[in-house]
Amino acid sequence: MGTAASSRDQRFDLVSSRLLDAPPERVFGSFADPATLATWWGPKGFSETIELFEFRVGGDWRHVLHGPDGTDYPNLATFTAIEAPHLVAFDHNSGKQFTLRFLPAAGGMTLFSLAMSFESAEAREAIRTLIEAANEENMDRLAASLGP
Repeated sequence: MGTAASSRDQRFDLVSSRLLDAPPERVFGSFADPATLATWWGPKGFSETIELFEFRVGGDWRHVLHGPDGTDYPNLATFTAIEAPHLVAFDHNSGKQFTLRFLPAAGGMTLFSLAMSFESAEAREAIRTLIEAANEENMDRLAASLGP
């Protein structure tokens, strides 16, 4: 899977996907609304404070993830593509590019995917295990926020 907003080689992407029991409009809305986003973004045990959320191409998303041990992780992202209700892409201050896709699936469900683009295979592999686990926890929280 490539990224719409990335010119990087997709071989350096790390993609996590989940089938969610809600239509794309609802799942997309859970990202587009900062109050809802703050309830599920981040791994298990983390909370989030959103300081700025300019949900438009060129807009910034400044937030702090608060770890379970009390460590704060400041984040800054700039939105590079938004195609409601199917795509959100942003550049992160870590140098990674993120692409979130919200694709319609059978039964009114959504195939949600989160792709992170790395500058090299080595950079991707160095944190693959950590990122894959964190993304699974993130998607668990997203699924729970959507409810039954």
